[in-house]
Amino acid sequence: MNLPFTITFEKRVEDIPKWLPAATSIGSVIVAFIISGIILKIIGGEPLLVLKFFYEATFGSWATFSDTIVKATPLIMVGLACAVAFKMKLWNIGAEGQFYIGAFAASLVVLVPMVSPETPKVVVIGMMIIMGMLGGAIWGFFPGYLKARFQVNEIITTLMLNYIAVLWNNFWIFDRWSDGGFQMTPTFDKNAWLPRVTDYAREYNTFMENGSGFAKFLSGIGLDRISGMTLHVGVAFGLVAAVVVWWILDRSRWGYEIKLIGDNPKAARYAGLNITRNVVLVMMVSGALAGLAGMSEVTGVVHRLQERISPGYGFTGIIVAWLAKLNPFAVIIVAILFGALIVAGRELQPSGLASLLQGIILFMVISSDVLLRYKIRLVRVQMA
Repeated sequence: MNLPFTITFEKRVEDIPKWLPAATSIGSVIVAFIISGIILKIIGGEPLLVLKFFYEATFGSWATFSDTIVKATPLIMVGLACAVAFKMKLWNIGAEGQFYIGAFAASLVVLVPMVSPETPKVVVIGMMIIMGMLGGAIWGFFPGYLKARFQVNEIITTLMLNYIAVLWNNFWIFDRWSDGGFQMTPTFDKNAWLPRVTDYAREYNTFMENGSGFAKFLSGIGLDRISGMTLHVGVAFGLVAAVVVWWILDRSRWGYEIKLIGDNPKAARYAGLNITRNVVLVMMVSGALAGLAGMSEVTGVVHRLQERISPGYGFTGIIVAWLAKLNPFAVIIVAILFGALIVAGRELQPSGLASLLQGIILFMVISSDVLLRYKIRLVRVQMA
């Protein structure tokens, strides 16, 4: 059958419209949900009921929304880590390993120990932040230096370092710091825990018992609802990091250098930029952000170092960064979506549906890049 038109692809020569990257990302998610719904219908499920359950399990109440944000918190920082590296066309596939090393280095503060049990919480948490970021930065330094100095493919080195990081953690967890033979370390002292919203709710309830006028005002606006929420202040790390990364990439001279080196290394070298130093620094900053994510997970969620502390945050962060089109603020929104997928994945049946949806989203995002590089035109064919 001859169609009255043909589809042609024309390479874009003008600037991409500002609205198009966001539109392709949103469209990719919508199409991914539609395809997943079709697959679910084929295997005998009810897509609309699953979608309703998905919403109720992730955004339906303050408690479930809190769980979603908890899962989104490390994804924000890992997504930012990947976005920084990708801006320079450095394909950091090692955020998972940097996450693990960040968690390990932060745990050293408590497990060595580097501080006494009487040390104030703010000092302990501050040291764990520094150690977590330092550990991730060191793990980013190795592939960065090999890439800058010897042109070693960073995809291979970062990927291999993931396995080394996991096995390194396992050695210390199983052999040196095992808690009674279990695959985890002893629980950290509470001065090494990131404060949770529940802690503030407890203080709020104490304040309410005083019965002051201001206390009644707080009750009127419903602050008592935060009691029992799992959200911890680690989310603030992610929000602050997003602002800092945005400023670096969009407002600073270094951000301009990062994009120039990524887009045209020859022009950057001709302009006198130190490409070797910038490559190493970018990989270290990327690793530091992923290490901060590991630190927030051990101090804000599990309160100990344990096997499989990450359900694949480092790899999911790649999808988050790509779907956000490397926009730091969009990373926050996309991370919340994938945090919801992780939370819903614990309850959805079949249990692999959430992972299936993640895979379809990644495929659609990569496919949608065609729209950013080419224009699709329908050309009418003259019928004989």
